[in-house]
Amino acid sequence: MKIKTHLAIPEDLVAEVDRIAGKRRRSLFITEATREKLSKVLFMKVLEETSGAWSDRNHPELKTAKSVENYVRKKRQSYGKRLKRSRHE
Repeated sequence: MKIKTHLAIPEDLVAEVDRIAGKRRRSLFITEATREKLSKVLFMKVLEETSGAWSDRNHPELKTAKSVENYVRKKRQSYGKRLKRSRHE
């Protein structure tokens, strides 16, 4: 559902949006830009809220970049093996 609203936007900003998107696509351009900004803001909020949830103390096996690399490699190998088995069943 679409809702009409009144926004006060600086003239130079409107002119630039119109130049890029065109007057007939102004609302679509601003809607897409708003969605993009909201996505970034919400992502940063989640990062802030979960900061510290993963600690070296709780996961000493992933303390170094090399140990993380090894962990990811092993996980990928196990997924590959599982995939091969499922294809042969």
